[in-house]
Amino acid sequence: MRNILLFLLTLLLLTECCGNKPDVCPPDDPARAVNYNKTYPIVDSLLRVMTLDEMIGQLVLYTSDWDVTGPSIRDGYVDDIRAGKCGNIFNAYTADYTRKLQEIAVNETRLGIPLLFGYDVIHGFRTIFPINLGISASWDMPLIKESARVAAREAAAAGLHWTYSPMCDICVEPRWGRISEGAGEDAFLGSAVARAMVYGYQGEDLEDPLTIAACVKHFAAYGAPHAGRDYNTVDMSERWLREFYLPPYKAAVDAGAQTVMASFNEYDGIPATANSHLLTEILRHEWGFDGFVVSDYTGIMEMINHGTSRDLEDASIQALNAGNDMDMQSGGFSDFLKKAVEEGKVSRKTLEEAVRRVLTVKARLGLFQDPFRYCSAEREAAETKTGANLLTARTLAEESCVLLKNDNALPLAKGARIAVIGPLADSADDLLASWRGAGQVEGVKSILDGIRDYSDRIIYVRGCELDGDVKTGFGAAVTAARSAEAVIMVLGESCDWSGEAASRTSIRLPEIQTELLKAVAATGKPVTIVLMNGRPLDLSEESGMADAILEAWFPGTMGGEAVARLLFGDASPSGRLSVTFPRTLGQVPIYYYAKNTGRPYVHPGVKYESRYLDCENEPLYPFGYGLTYTTFSYGKPELSADNFGPKGSITAKATVTNTGSREGTEVVQLYLRDMVGSVTRPVKQLKGFERVTLAPGESRTVEFEITPELISFWRKDLTFGPEAGEFRLFIGPASDCQEYATFTYNE
Repeated sequence: MRNILLFLLTLLLLTECCGNKPDVCPPDDPARAVNYNKTYPIVDSLLRVMTLDEMIGQLVLYTSDWDVTGPSIRDGYVDDIRAGKCGNIFNAYTADYTRKLQEIAVNETRLGIPLLFGYDVIHGFRTIFPINLGISASWDMPLIKESARVAAREAAAAGLHWTYSPMCDICVEPRWGRISEGAGEDAFLGSAVARAMVYGYQGEDLEDPLTIAACVKHFAAYGAPHAGRDYNTVDMSERWLREFYLPPYKAAVDAGAQTVMASFNEYDGIPATANSHLLTEILRHEWGFDGFVVSDYTGIMEMINHGTSRDLEDASIQALNAGNDMDMQSGGFSDFLKKAVEEGKVSRKTLEEAVRRVLTVKARLGLFQDPFRYCSAEREAAETKTGANLLTARTLAEESCVLLKNDNALPLAKGARIAVIGPLADSADDLLASWRGAGQVEGVKSILDGIRDYSDRIIYVRGCELDGDVKTGFGAAVTAARSAEAVIMVLGESCDWSGEAASRTSIRLPEIQTELLKAVAATGKPVTIVLMNGRPLDLSEESGMADAILEAWFPGTMGGEAVARLLFGDASPSGRLSVTFPRTLGQVPIYYYAKNTGRPYVHPGVKYESRYLDCENEPLYPFGYGLTYTTFSYGKPELSADNFGPKGSITAKATVTNTGSREGTEVVQLYLRDMVGSVTRPVKQLKGFERVTLAPGESRTVEFEITPELISFWRKDLTFGPEAGEFRLFIGPASDCQEYATFTYNE
């Protein structure tokens, strides 16, 4: 009875005492109303009556499990929930299951504080979208936002409140498996993707039961591991961190993301899990973040292996004092924080502030108003894999694919006799990739299935396995190719070759697949490669043998249909690379925003310049690159003025014309170069882009505003701002565009 009365009292406090301050709207989305700045008296009321054990419980996150009969949870964790010692659960979903756990927290604990349910909704929940690297290749921010909105609706309807996404890690290391989960190599594009996903997950108001709280991860610089090996050491200057790695995290925080996940790696010799420079000085003091920070899975425990903590007690104290509010699965907060507070190793104020942040996020989600608002089996059925959701997934899969090469091989004629060859052609499972949420392969069409929708004259031969040296299928593949009008070869990686703990020392296709391609290409039939992969690959050999290459990544639930629509011309490729494809692994790390060096390579054949002896410097396919079924021409960039100052701006524009015979979409890209700075500057940096769709012969003038903010950088004294001087401005179809105009910034 006491618990029920207290629970009713807290509800009464919430409904009668909540005040509102004026809404604060992000400047790039002024119509967006948010509830993040409300005050929640219930949080103060709870903190006044909570015991140390109950406060610590709000900082504990344990996992649920899944077995053949459905979701389950360990008995000890249920006891912890009942005792108020565990306030958060991850990997628990379905409306009925989360309701059962929530009933324990609300009805069987002293204070009735609701649980927070989290899950890895990375590129979809039930409806699975392309991998995030593919999503970023669409350069379509409204559609990316809508994909996150779909994922949020499905996840929230299944009882979830919180997703561990977006992943904001910039990466120029293709060996690293988790490059598949991010937006590629560029801070400007990565920031745009981060904002879009946060807005999609969190909607206009977190109290809407079809929104979920976003979690910015992995903070920070997780995407730069030495040797490309997951969980490995990261070492970079503060300047490089701020210039090229921090912007997407900050963009997500500025967009209102409610939580942040500390990364596994160290930064400047301190594990990010307990790095006060990252978690307190930058995140909270500089950026004003007011949500909570969660460790990654057993991240606090792993500080012992890092060598900065004697034991789990020491690690737990360090983590909380540094600004890490929630312990995911290590158990150290449960076991040691009470003693640490009693002994003065953690102040009660530090503990209470961490608890306040967690309770505030729960309040923002409306869980104190109605703890069961996310637990509706009817809503779960109504929101899952709807026709609209699947259409969004198909459209994004189409826009994510990048046409890397096309020597008149595509589009294919409908009804043509086609040989479909390759170990991934008939795999629906691989389409869903790693981190596939609660996605299910049942009902998913493979690429082969999609192709069969366009012709009943399909010959399918597997040809070989993904890896190994068995060539017994080569003969049938060659015979099929000879009897066909065109050949589609679906090659690449298994879906579990990328993602977490999936680093590789080679970024080439397995040799058996290249040998199969060589045998088939020798028939002289036009060969199109469809690639399924989670990282940039070295395609230097394959690109010389294929007539066309379509980079499909792992395209998700509707990927088979999307790829077929592109191959047969019912849709046109419009994706552009968000990461550089090298000619060889020896060029890695390779990225378009490199510095010029003191001896730039400008004179072919000259030895004492920054170059290789055995390979050219330029990549096989540069950042921003992609083809379609038409062609575009660009006019010279034009400027509204040739100079401006601190309170001014200028407009840059270029005219783009569709010079082909069919409609197509171009991604018009703006790059800037600061010619002289107080510190060295990149040869180019992306500073704007716009997708434009043009009919044959149609022209459009695309404009960009150049402001002091756009040319700002981390200067010699590590302050952020512009410097006077000369700039070059490029507008073109990819990062290797050469036509430029010049302007001057005057202080």
